[in-house]
Amino acid sequence: MAVAELREQDKGLKQGALGLLSSVVIGVSSTAPGYSLAATLGFIATAVALQSPAVMLLAFVPMFCIAYAYRELNSVDPDCGTTFAWGARAFGPRTGWMGGWGIIVADIVVMANLAQIAGQYGFLLFGADGLAASTFWTTFVGCVWIAALTYVCYRGIELSARFQFVMLAIEVVTLAVFAVVALVKVYSGNAAKGSIHPTLNWLNPFAIHSFSALSAGVLLAVFIYWGWDTAVACNEETADPKRTPGRAAVLSTLTLLAIYLLVTIACISYAGVDAIKDSDDVLAVIGSEVLGSTLGKLVIIAVLTSAAASTQTTILPTARTSLSMAAHKAIPRSFARMHPRYQTPTTSTVAMGVASIAFYVGLVKVSGGRVLSDSIASLGLLIAFYYALTGFACVWYFRRDLLRSGKDLLVKGVLPGVGAVILTAAFIKSAHDMYASDYGDTSFRGVGGVFILGVGSLVLGILVMVAYELKAPEFFRSGRLTTVADTTGTADTADTLVSPQSPTLQES
Repeated sequence: MAVAELREQDKGLKQGALGLLSSVVIGVSSTAPGYSLAATLGFIATAVALQSPAVMLLAFVPMFCIAYAYRELNSVDPDCGTTFAWGARAFGPRTGWMGGWGIIVADIVVMANLAQIAGQYGFLLFGADGLAASTFWTTFVGCVWIAALTYVCYRGIELSARFQFVMLAIEVVTLAVFAVVALVKVYSGNAAKGSIHPTLNWLNPFAIHSFSALSAGVLLAVFIYWGWDTAVACNEETADPKRTPGRAAVLSTLTLLAIYLLVTIACISYAGVDAIKDSDDVLAVIGSEVLGSTLGKLVIIAVLTSAAASTQTTILPTARTSLSMAAHKAIPRSFARMHPRYQTPTTSTVAMGVASIAFYVGLVKVSGGRVLSDSIASLGLLIAFYYALTGFACVWYFRRDLLRSGKDLLVKGVLPGVGAVILTAAFIKSAHDMYASDYGDTSFRGVGGVFILGVGSLVLGILVMVAYELKAPEFFRSGRLTTVADTTGTADTADTLVSPQSPTLQES
């Protein structure tokens, strides 16, 4: 018997505010393609050299597979809590809670780096290189960015979507111009010394010299694809919420693949591998060479708008995850408060901004940026964790549907399962490598700082969950997901049982 659609919950979000195009724009913007390429491509090149395009293609596979898991789960349960809600319904409340924790912690960690990039590039755009090198001033401007974009999210999803259209248009057009000009210069013989003509072998993952290099490259590339699920986190605010967000997730991953392959091939072809290895800002290294000193400013603008757009779209899913968790009584109910006019989660949105600023300032103050660098490197573990959990939840949730048709087997079983297995393998292998004391910039008692931050944040989540269960056990012990009808004192209403075998789920 097939699992029927779950009864929708009204958490007070503005329904029908987003269409398919708006959802795709939010999904792509949330990954920050310009910033992600600038910050990560150099380290991918260090790991796999000329096979960097192959890693981009390979990392796309689990992302595409997990996008189908999101699509199928969203089609029966368009809950803005996504992995939290779906994990709870498939495996129980504690698993779902940890899925929500993974989303929230990953978003708070990446906000610190996005803010730092926004601060630095804001100064670089106006030629203030000295201020860009100042830890105090980049941190100050970064915090202002977070505060400003938190306010944009607070004012409503439609304003957020309009902001994203402008930011993404600037970013994508600039990256396309950069890539095309670089390739034209390569083929016309006007590129820098060390330029290489692309070959099909660059797309061959079997040419990578070791499994460790492969897993490291894939986990780095997974980070730059991460974020498209924001389109699904806004499902309750989307027209046709059971279909549009899932379609947007799949289209977002395909769009990102095209952007990443084009820019990666252009960068390596123009400059060669040695020129970009270990660079934490590849586009800054070769941007002015490709476009000239004046047009090179466009690359700075692209990365700046990318970081700004992603800062905003990172706040959106975190606020909605905590809103869903609060609505189901998995965290304090104050996080379910909604603005009566803007129809946005007030406490959840503001709390995300405050937590991000506190985390950013704290890391900079403690380490001068070294721990901040390792915290970004640890993100791959958190992303792999909650994406893989979503894939496994899809397979288990739809286990009775898998033999109904070949299509059901493929999109509800094979694709989500393959994506989950790949990400789990990358998680295990990378966690093993990250344990080494010389992995990253910091270590503690012989253990790599990246491992401590990545695995430690998940262990911390378990401790927080246990503590909250002792204080408010209803969500964890009743076996029910409950919804707060509104924030003005209306009585709570019982919703769907956690288990898909629940009698409250009608069978079709």
